[in-house]
Amino acid sequence: MVGDGWAQPAAGGPESPAATPPMGWNSYNCYGSAVHEDEVKANADYVAGHLKSFGWQYIVVDFLWAYDNPPGSLIGNPFQSRLEDGSYIPWLAMDQWGRLVPDVNKFPSAFGSAGFRPLADYIHARGLKFGIHVMRGIPRQAVWARSPVWGAKGITADQIADTTSTCPWMNHMYGLDMSKPGAQEYLNSLLDLYAQWGVDFIKVDDLSRPYHMAEIEGYRKAIQQCGRPVVFSLSPGETPLKDSSHVSQYGNMWRMADDFWDNWKEVLKMFDYAKSWEGVGGPGHWPDCDMLQIGKISLRGPVGPARYSRLTEAELTTHMTFWCIFRSPLMLGGNLPDNRPLEERLFSNEEVLEVNQHGEGPHQLYKDSVSMIWMSKGGKGINIAVFNIGETDRAISVDFSTVGLRGKVLVRDLWKKADAGVFTKKYTTMIAAHGAVLIKAATQAQ
Repeated sequence: MVGDGWAQPAAGGPESPAATPPMGWNSYNCYGSAVHEDEVKANADYVAGHLKSFGWQYIVVDFLWAYDNPPGSLIGNPFQSRLEDGSYIPWLAMDQWGRLVPDVNKFPSAFGSAGFRPLADYIHARGLKFGIHVMRGIPRQAVWARSPVWGAKGITADQIADTTSTCPWMNHMYGLDMSKPGAQEYLNSLLDLYAQWGVDFIKVDDLSRPYHMAEIEGYRKAIQQCGRPVVFSLSPGETPLKDSSHVSQYGNMWRMADDFWDNWKEVLKMFDYAKSWEGVGGPGHWPDCDMLQIGKISLRGPVGPARYSRLTEAELTTHMTFWCIFRSPLMLGGNLPDNRPLEERLFSNEEVLEVNQHGEGPHQLYKDSVSMIWMSKGGKGINIAVFNIGETDRAISVDFSTVGLRGKVLVRDLWKKADAGVFTKKYTTMIAAHGAVLIKAATQAQ
């Protein structure tokens, strides 16, 4: 066992490292598979200097940090090829135990078998937490090399791999046959290594669609034994609704949908996904709407040219408002040093973020073809998110009786951080097309 002796309970809860929805930054939306150490540090510096005080804390290196992105592979999903002897090119950075390690061309501080420890130390020194993306299973090159499994004497990678279980969109890994001796020990060795590096968060890809129950349980067991609090994120979706009880027990956050990008139709579809998962989230286990498509994205792919989000300002407000009222994890997808005042405003409103971190029982109150209302309990008041999903500006009303409020009601506009006034029976506000308003309503003391 590695670390400080801490053991994470299987079912999460208030003592979980994800007692509230995790908040941070992930490299994928702006750098795809090709982020470099200096870019990770620049985003960590931005979070430390501008956002940490608002609750943002995780810095997550996504997607193929063991792969040396040769020319021509900066956009899209890199694949390996095989030589006549069956070995793989390009060869991923890997230790003698079949565990992937950071490529030193991308992460120079990993030189000399240091792994991610120096980068994690840099991030921890700024009061932040460090995370990595990993692919489910075991590297195919470890299977070819018959790499020994740490902690399982006499067992090699080829004996625990399920070569029929593969990822349809990337050919680096095989699944693990968790019924085989040594499979759990391999996952334990991964989490022990990550704990040595100082990892606080793992996003495991190709895990939820289809739903790999035995491997999910294996990762949870490995986290429990590694001696370090680690958030366990499952990706991508759609995670099956029929497995909601299982994923709530074993995962800290899981994707409801496939990759989300900066398109209004995808925002509308996310409302439907969230409605399906309504009532499932809670301390230690959170349905995940995916990363926030706000700011400068796709600098090196993976989808489209480098750009600021194609969502309008009204749509960006809706995007952020819905992720907060639903209590999705909040992972920033843009390159933060490129932020404009618009992004700074969206990420640094403590009253809006409070709804995400501490709202209770979020649920849809009303929806028709042009409007939608969600609510949650919030301290001494009710958080109410009002969305204009139609194509024209319109006035939308909230009937206080539908949220259990009577008499004189004080309404506070959370985005404006200002009281809107005292109202009776209902509150009506004009909302731009595709826009949103987030208010807190509370009965005024007599």
